[in-house]
Amino acid sequence: MAPISESTQPGGTLDTASKFLFWFFLCVTVASVTIAMVTLHRGKKRERVLAKSDMEQVVVQVPPPQEKGVMPRSGASTVESSNGLPDVDVRFPEGGVQAWLVVLGSFSAMFSVYGLINTAAVFESWFSTHQLADYSASAIGWIFSLYLFFVFFVGIQVGPLFDRFGPRLLVATGSLLNVTSIMLLGLCTKYYQILLCYSVLGGLGGALLNTPAYGCIAHFFDARRGLATGIASPRRAVLAASTRILGFILLALAVPANLWLRTRLPLSGDGDGGDTDATEVDLAVSDAASTGGRRRSRRRPRVQSVWPDFTIFRDKCYAIATVGVFFMEWGIFVPITFIISYASAHHQDATKAYTLLSVLNAGSVVGRFLPGLLADKLGRFNVIIVTIALSSITVFGIWMPTGDSRPTLLAFCVLFGFASGSNLGLIAVCLGQLCEPSEYGRFFSTAMMVASFGTLSSVPIGGALLSSSLGENGWRALIAFSGGSYAIALVCYGAARVMAVGWGLKTVF
Repeated sequence: MAPISESTQPGGTLDTASKFLFWFFLCVTVASVTIAMVTLHRGKKRERVLAKSDMEQVVVQVPPPQEKGVMPRSGASTVESSNGLPDVDVRFPEGGVQAWLVVLGSFSAMFSVYGLINTAAVFESWFSTHQLADYSASAIGWIFSLYLFFVFFVGIQVGPLFDRFGPRLLVATGSLLNVTSIMLLGLCTKYYQILLCYSVLGGLGGALLNTPAYGCIAHFFDARRGLATGIASPRRAVLAASTRILGFILLALAVPANLWLRTRLPLSGDGDGGDTDATEVDLAVSDAASTGGRRRSRRRPRVQSVWPDFTIFRDKCYAIATVGVFFMEWGIFVPITFIISYASAHHQDATKAYTLLSVLNAGSVVGRFLPGLLADKLGRFNVIIVTIALSSITVFGIWMPTGDSRPTLLAFCVLFGFASGSNLGLIAVCLGQLCEPSEYGRFFSTAMMVASFGTLSSVPIGGALLSSSLGENGWRALIAFSGGSYAIALVCYGAARVMAVGWGLKTVF
């Protein structure tokens, strides 16, 4: 199997078929995005109509009459909040055709983003024996680290844009960049060309798709948000025979992503976005169905700025959870990246060593769905704490002491795949529980910006630890780094939970 098709002749001259396919795919992509942009205005108008219809079901709680003679609105209950601001309970559909179409669109967008990095082992194997045969494994590894770095780091700007303007233009532009990067990747022969196409262009496209993919789910689901996010989260096993076929796949996935990703909330970026009464007050999420009680995040003014807002770190619970995301990213990529090399270094057959990644992927399939389903019933933070603890236990308790045994290593891959498979999906729903739906993009993208430095540095740090000591000591240092990172993430999420709901073990949160 060859992920990069041989589309160049010696000397770098492109053959006629490659030129035709390149321009064909580019024209189709540009046409698709143009159609999406032409319908953008109509889409915004439709979203405003849907938002008004949805907000008719909103239960409004306004303050009682003040000394100035302000009277409560007709038909509204009058319960004053602790800070004197009106309360609004956003009622989520939790299902229905439109909501599940959003999940399908989210799956398509996430598949385009994470499908590339999930096939990194295949791309790395081809690069190291063909275009980049003269480069070290460390240099090739930076291609994939930079891809994820751009996806998460640039997202800090995408989040506020999503909160203000909605997903349509972001998803259309991201789809264009994603497909174009793959089309160009099949024509690359130099290191800098691959870096620009895969890491930079693909990473920017992924950043524009990632936040809307998670954010739109948060606008349609609350009590079942964990399940919906688990369904939308892509599985790790994604393969393609060539970049041309992969380009077809991404182009096909761009269609449902552009058609069905939408928001329910009024968009403050619209010229008349403030014409509904519902947007005159702050939105607050009712977590009664999922947390066993009501939790309101700190009220803030309606989003106006499209620039990153670091003042959200004043929320200590959110700040500690974000630190936990960083250390989780440190821990997760070390086993995924080095498990095959570890098996080969311990005298296991090379062919069988590659099957370990497939076993880990199989475990992650169950890990994507089941923890998300349980999180809606038992609490999002409760479940992610258990999965993080399981990840750390499997690293320290199975991989480190007895990992040189193939049966034990297979058991580790199954358990670690299950535990780690839920990490990214549960991160999204946990962060969504700490903020209002109208600010989800800002909160999620800011946390993932912090995590981007973890994705960028985890594999290089692991490689440095491995090369710093000879033999088994290097591997032990590598494994300890992964397990220790998960242990710190466990402490962070535990602390965030205690700060939010206290020490009660039976509290659903």
